[in-house]
Amino acid sequence: MAVKIRLKRMGQKKAPFYRVIVADSRSPRDGKFIAELGTYDPMKEPTAFSVNVEETKKWLDNGAQPTDTVSRLFKKAGIVK
Repeated sequence: MAVKIRLKRMGQKKAPFYRVIVADSRSPRDGKFIAELGTYDPMKEPTAFSVNVEETKKWLDNGAQPTDTVSRLFKKAGIVK
C-alpha cells in the first residue's frame, strides 16, 4: 500500500482551505484518509500553514511520500531539507 501525504480541499467555492492528510494513494482527493497532520490556507496574507511536526516526521520516516505541493510547503516550513 503506497501512502501519500497530500492536501484535502475544503471550504467554499473560490475560497479554498486545505487539510494536510495522510492517505492511501488509491483513495480519492477528498475521500478516506488515515491521519490529519495540519492545515494550509492560501487565501490569507501571508499564507497560513500549520502542521504537527513530530507526527509528520514519523510518517516520513515510515515511508509516506509527500506530493509535489506538500513537499514545497514542507521545505518552506523547514520540515524537510
